[in-house]
Amino acid sequence: MTRILIVDDDAEICSLVSQVLTTQGYEVNSVGDGRAMRAALTAEPFDLIILDLMLPGEDGLSLCRHLHATTVTPIIMLTAMGTEIDRVAGLETGADDYLAKPFSTRELLARIRAVLRRTGAFPPRTARPEDPEPGDRPGRTFLFSGWTLDTTRRRLTSPDGVLVEVTSGEFDLLMAFLKHPNQVLSRDQLLDLARGRVSGPFDRTIDVQVGRLRRKMENDPKAPDLFKTVRGGGYILTTDIRMGCR
Repeated sequence: MTRILIVDDDAEICSLVSQVLTTQGYEVNSVGDGRAMRAALTAEPFDLIILDLMLPGEDGLSLCRHLHATTVTPIIMLTAMGTEIDRVAGLETGADDYLAKPFSTRELLARIRAVLRRTGAFPPRTARPEDPEPGDRPGRTFLFSGWTLDTTRRRLTSPDGVLVEVTSGEFDLLMAFLKHPNQVLSRDQLLDLARGRVSGPFDRTIDVQVGRLRRKMENDPKAPDLFKTVRGGGYILTTDIRMGCR
């Protein structure tokens, strides 16, 4: 059973979300602050964390930063205002997705399912028997500019053999680029390919994620060789791709 931890000091939200998720077959635990979150994570593993931005004591951004550094568990950040600053801050610290309060439980369920599908913890409930894309086949790897991406283990290895940790959001964005190399992709296209949803008029999700990939993969993030910006167009991955097997 997929296990979800809710970290929110609003008892009504915790109760409502817990009831909805339980009826959908999830096992749910809820806590009200960072100390209780750490205790819960020490006691048992979780497949996903729903983390409120505004918490008593240590705030959600600090907790998200800690989680990003110590675990690969995906995080959905809840923001009270849903401002661009809140969203960018959450993504910068390692959140995989965000949702502004007040939110509909239907949208939250959709976000949870999408994140869990991307991280491999939960298969699509309405999956169709379609042929997978080349990069999605078990055991396949992408080889490019000295880098290696193992799609089965979701592991990225640098040209000098160092394992580079990536979040599920960064992995999905990198996959979108690798499936469309040397092709200009708009922010909307990348958001749709990587996250499966349409951006809002001020959505900077892709800019944030590209910036994180640049810091991890470029020799000089301010003068990128791989992930280039196309003025008025979006981004392009400038490299040749080879496919391999483990």
